[in-house]
Amino acid sequence: MARYTGPVCRLCRREGEKLYLKGDRCYSDKCGFSKHSYAPGQHGQNQGRKKVSEYGIQLREKQKTRRIYGLLERQFRSYFEKAERQQGNTGENLLVLLERRLDNVVLRLGMASGRVQARQLVRHGHFTVNGHRVDIPSFLVKAGDVVAIHEASKESPLVKEIGEALPTKTVPAWLEVNAAAMSGTVTRYPTREEIDIPIQEHLIVELYSR
Repeated sequence: MARYTGPVCRLCRREGEKLYLKGDRCYSDKCGFSKHSYAPGQHGQNQGRKKVSEYGIQLREKQKTRRIYGLLERQFRSYFEKAERQQGNTGENLLVLLERRLDNVVLRLGMASGRVQARQLVRHGHFTVNGHRVDIPSFLVKAGDVVAIHEASKESPLVKEIGEALPTKTVPAWLEVNAAAMSGTVTRYPTREEIDIPIQEHLIVELYSR
């Protein structure tokens, strides 16, 4: 699956806010958005003066959400269509689906510093779901699933570092972490109130309903 490989901080600058795509670096003085908070490009510093249309606001919200979760357009549209087919609020269904991605769950469990690292760790086969190795970041976990670091990966210096920091991590209420076993359980699906990402999902629904 193709993915964005350009400068990550450029995405934050384009959306005009921190998306925390680089994990701990985003909280430090090295954060690219903190140094250059205006949009990228030759005329970036003047873009704030432009009047944004209703469509433009909806588009930016969709782009921001897509970039936070590291998805390309076709993938994101596929999640939206799946959310539409489910019962209930389409926007909330969409966010719950995105939260159920394995790379996101790894991040939420505190087993990665950012989604970029979480995706890479999953890709390299460092995680199992219910005892079976899974190397697909888009894998959707279900309630009751146990996500754990693969036994063969526990000797990796990076994984050891993650394990040492695990007891200090705070996880969402819909997840339970076992720091000693370096694993976590999906006890249930998250509610909208538990998804702390600043997204106005109704704007995405309005955009795709045009």
